[in-house]
Amino acid sequence: MVRLFTNQLNIGYGEQLIVKNISVNIPDKKITAIIGANGCGKSTLLKAITRIVSQQSGTVVLDGKDILKENTKVLAKKMATLPQTPESASGLTVGELVSYGRFPYQKGFGRLTKKDYEIIDWALEVTGTADYKFRPVDALSGGQRQRVWIAMALAQETDIIFLDEPTTYLDLAHQLEVLELLQKLNVEQERTIVMVLHDLNHAARFADYLIALKDGEIVKVGTCEEVITCDVLEKVFQIDAEIGRDPRTNKPMCITYNLSKGETHNEKNAIPDCSALRAAY
Repeated sequence: MVRLFTNQLNIGYGEQLIVKNISVNIPDKKITAIIGANGCGKSTLLKAITRIVSQQSGTVVLDGKDILKENTKVLAKKMATLPQTPESASGLTVGELVSYGRFPYQKGFGRLTKKDYEIIDWALEVTGTADYKFRPVDALSGGQRQRVWIAMALAQETDIIFLDEPTTYLDLAHQLEVLELLQKLNVEQERTIVMVLHDLNHAARFADYLIALKDGEIVKVGTCEEVITCDVLEKVFQIDAEIGRDPRTNKPMCITYNLSKGETHNEKNAIPDCSALRAAY
């Protein structure tokens, strides 16, 4: 049974459609990456699935229910969202920020219970941020802050976590740090992870399933083997890519690329007619 899927989803601003007639299943307990060029609708799709923006038509269904009709707190117990640019946490300590993840479970005056504190400490421990608990969020590095935001999402105790470009503005080491943490959460805790990624090789390395978009429409969905191909990348990004194998994971990776000049990959690699060349001389 598929827990989360979209059906003929159309999203737009005014009369301009950004996402067009998208029907896609999100595999449960897997890592899904949404890829595509800037402005293709990746973040808009993610926001619609998490009910941050409304669709013009179509539905997003979670556990058999249209999410637009679901109670906000009930939905917040099922899915957590980390936006591309999280709101400022100025003046908050790490522990205070992570405690906000317990909001869906609070009653009455919103006081934290013993169980809440236990889950907050667990989220800090899992993300390797326990040592920062009493430090101001503003005093942390970019990678540390990103792990703290993930800890807040974990404190929600949801099965599904959405992240919009979680590695943006991070250096290479911190990018890997965040992606390896998400992979660990998926493998060890069976969390369903859905994220927008710009880096194709990160998507191929860490995702089980890819959704490739162009101009608000799906070009290809499937495994890394099915999506990270010369033809798909030419359609999605207008690049002429060379695909190889990651020596550490054996997954496909983009080794190098040029801007596409319009020819297909097969035409580019066609063996020239030598007799015609000789005739020319």
